[in-house]
Amino acid sequence: MSVLVLKSGLLTTLQDAGRPGHAALGVGRAGAMDLPAWQLANALVGNTHGEAALEFTLVGPTLHFERAVDIALTGAVPRAEVDGHVLPGWTRCRVPAGGVLKLGGMAHGCRSYLAVSGGFDVASVLGSRSTDLHAKLGPLDGRALREGDRLDLGEYVPPLLWSSDDAVHVAPWSLDPQPWFDLAPLQPERFEIPPLSLALLPGSHTGKLDADSLERLHTRPFTISKDANRTASRLDGQMLSLHEPLELISEAVLPGTVQLPPSGQPIVLMAEAPVTGGYPRIGQLAAADLPRLAQRRPGDAVCFHACTLEQASARLAARQQRLDGLLAAIARRLQGGH
Repeated sequence: MSVLVLKSGLLTTLQDAGRPGHAALGVGRAGAMDLPAWQLANALVGNTHGEAALEFTLVGPTLHFERAVDIALTGAVPRAEVDGHVLPGWTRCRVPAGGVLKLGGMAHGCRSYLAVSGGFDVASVLGSRSTDLHAKLGPLDGRALREGDRLDLGEYVPPLLWSSDDAVHVAPWSLDPQPWFDLAPLQPERFEIPPLSLALLPGSHTGKLDADSLERLHTRPFTISKDANRTASRLDGQMLSLHEPLELISEAVLPGTVQLPPSGQPIVLMAEAPVTGGYPRIGQLAAADLPRLAQRRPGDAVCFHACTLEQASARLAARQQRLDGLLAAIARRLQGGH
């Protein structure tokens, strides 16, 4: 049984945790831009093996399901409905056989994740089912979904949560998105520091910024450019400059690296970051804040505060501990038939 794509939505791709470990081949990690949202969506439908989910940007797809399936929406949840029934996010829902899931726009936030029970049965490339648009790797020859595509559904026997398979159902409980998603729209004129600023570690060339640029990097808001994508988020609003020009060779970069091109507008590398880059590296976004940046949409504010490696590592470990606890709690609840 499969899912037929009636409308593709905006930049809808299959994503899992990505394919780390292939930088020597020139292949980046790719994977979900908001990893906790992807993990929680899978957990809500009982997936435990890193199944691929659909990631889409700002506007979701319309999908026809040939068999009954449980779904979950996390991240920047769009308006969702099946046969006139509005579905909430951050919970588990049943789409009946023949149901058409219509996913609209997001009120705020940028990326949403749709997980299905059993996952999508697509081929793995270098150990991952993620689509890398930049490298053209992964399902569908490394491209986004198109109208008319069919995606096979994985095999899965769901717990007995529903009284029937021929109707829309919604679980009587849901997750609180607040710890995992900045709920308030972020506009530069009413940006607050903290708690909405993102933690930035020093980069190899932070000390090469002139004094005014260094101060603005850590205290003044930027805005996400309309050019932002899965490879990088360009930041508008503040022009930064170095003490003097640098002649650099390409060196290793990774998601979260903040580069300063000649334009003076910083760019933050994202999930589909190349493995090397030749621009000055003026910072490294803390890994715990990469999902938060991934949810900022064009026009949203971004501001950074300085942090140390020890602080960033402690935050990441604390987040992982909370996430592991929540994943275990979801699994227990599903096993109990609730």
